[in-house]
Amino acid sequence: MKILGGRFDLPSKQKQITELEAVMGEPGFWSDQELAKQTIDAVNSIKKIVERFAQLTQLHDDMATLYELIEEEREESLLTDLHKNAASLACELQQFELELMLNGQYDKNNAILEIHPGAGGTESQDWAEMLLRLYTRFAERRGFQVETLDYLAGDEAGVKSVTLLIKGYNAYGYLLPERGVHRLVRISPFDASGRRHTSFASVNVMPELDNDTDIDLKAEDLRIDTYRSGGAGGQHVNTTDSAVRITHIPTGVVVSCQSERSQIKNRASAMKMLQAKLIEKKLDEQRQETLSIRGEQKDIGWGSQIRSYVFHPYSMVKDHRTNVEVGNVQAVMDGDIDIFIDSVLRQKLNV
Repeated sequence: MKILGGRFDLPSKQKQITELEAVMGEPGFWSDQELAKQTIDAVNSIKKIVERFAQLTQLHDDMATLYELIEEEREESLLTDLHKNAASLACELQQFELELMLNGQYDKNNAILEIHPGAGGTESQDWAEMLLRLYTRFAERRGFQVETLDYLAGDEAGVKSVTLLIKGYNAYGYLLPERGVHRLVRISPFDASGRRHTSFASVNVMPELDNDTDIDLKAEDLRIDTYRSGGAGGQHVNTTDSAVRITHIPTGVVVSCQSERSQIKNRASAMKMLQAKLIEKKLDEQRQETLSIRGEQKDIGWGSQIRSYVFHPYSMVKDHRTNVEVGNVQAVMDGDIDIFIDSVLRQKLNV
């Protein structure tokens, strides 16, 4: 706990709470309700972490007292309780330590997650929809909220593309390790001959940015198109041209949003998505420059999968960055991907 306490930096967290609460007490705090909500959420999130640290510290102290009692009284019957509590505390400390690793510039932000199938038509589109379910389940397990910003259904099954806004403290930090190409190996349900197929889908993760971002979007650099929005299965969400597509002409980056019936709201969401993509593009350039300085050659393009999901001839999910393997494929597909996120974060920090 002493080492964890140093990494946790309790005085810094308490100072953050004091500063944010001071902001909340200022006149006109509620004039910008969105900013006010973000501030309140930030305070509550930090308080929750501080309270959890206090609880873990108390559990540790209680166990130390119990150990001393066993030593003095030679009460071996209490050893079972001590071992069980120690295992539980170790698990909770590991999870808490993972949360402390998420201290990057945008880690605390909401996440914008995109899924795009690779070549292969229905096979890959079905795989993309399976990943959509996986990340929705993961978000639910974390207590995050999920909002579908854009959805383009597949011709026969699955999805051609989908964009989610996943809301929650540290959502971006948790989901960033999922960015990359995901590979599926299975007996295809769409192949009458029952042959084994390999499918690919890419996952992109970006931080949702606050209104005070330093990304400057000039009107002359934007092409804004409107169209009629459609939902899963081809149903029309609206009978008017409420969906919005924005193209950033200098970079060629394109975003679209159709989650709202209001064109104004969809345009605002699309602008946030565009800012997020441009920030992620900037971060990518920085990552590539860092790899170049280190002399490392790492392809982060379409051909380098970060993880393989094998349904046949055996069951296994393997992360190729850390070599972590899991045999329970169904649990992973139900959103249990913490072990992969944990291993990637620890590898990056050499923990």
